Amino acid sequence: MKELIEKITAFRDERGWSPYHNEKDLAISIALEANELLENFQWRSSEEAVAENKQNIKEEMADVFIYLLQLAEKMEVDLIEEASKKMEKNAIKYPVR
Repeated sequence: MKELIEKITAFRDERGWSPYHNEKDLAISIALEANELLENFQWRSSEEAVAENKQNIKEEMADVFIYLLQLAEKMEVDLIEEASKKMEKNAIKYPVR
């Protein structure tokens, strides 16, 4: 994960985009890319969407992930640790019955 974050950061820095990658704008970018992901599914079943747009779906998923990693790096958040904590919290909130 660290290697990927370094690669993303280098890509950003080589293009001088760092000043535009503040927490607010990264969060907005995550939402925008998530909406682009959703567009692939609009007006079709999941099966149709995947059959017709799988490559684009994968690319939009990657865009969301890239922005999320940048936001986590900017805020010094360990996403693996936070996801684990959230799963523990969810297990209490939604117990198996």
